[in-house]
Amino acid sequence: MPSIQLKAVAPAAGDGHPARVVTRAAGAALVCASGVARAAGTDTLDAVAEVLAWVVLIVAPLIGIAVFWMVHVLPEKIAHKRHHPQTQAIQTLCLLSLVFGGLLWPIAWLWAFTRPVGYKLAYGTEKGEHYFEELGERARAGELPEAELVRMKHELDAMRERGPLPPHLAKLRDDLGVVTPGAPAEGGSG
Repeated sequence: MPSIQLKAVAPAAGDGHPARVVTRAAGAALVCASGVARAAGTDTLDAVAEVLAWVVLIVAPLIGIAVFWMVHVLPEKIAHKRHHPQTQAIQTLCLLSLVFGGLLWPIAWLWAFTRPVGYKLAYGTEKGEHYFEELGERARAGELPEAELVRMKHELDAMRERGPLPPHLAKLRDDLGVVTPGAPAEGGSG
């Protein structure tokens, strides 16, 4: 069986080869068409650029500031959720961190997650006063389980042994003496 060999021959540089002529004509047509297309879409392109400029100059910085602020108040929210006794100090540190560009934020973050061992040694509990107030409201409404009620009475008694309780916590402890789990207190909340 005889084999057929095809040999490609490249046209010379100045040759008017039909493929080269068609390629040049198509290229020229594309260049002309792109100029016309740009001229027709310039108004749309300008409008998109203007909207993008407003977003970059106004909206993005506002969103950035809001996110920066929300991240910097996280330690305060965490401390409040964990009933940290030094929540107000952590809140102050968070605000100072906003003023100093976030340099103090890691300290506030760590402080919010620490257990206040020194506070427990001094006051007999590692919970803030708002913790006892919240549980007291639940106990007065009869929503506090017996185990939590006993634990709260014990913690308030331990705090009383170390020193006088603040007046609102002393009243709470006295109110808890008459509260039975699952039944609302007769004196109401006050």
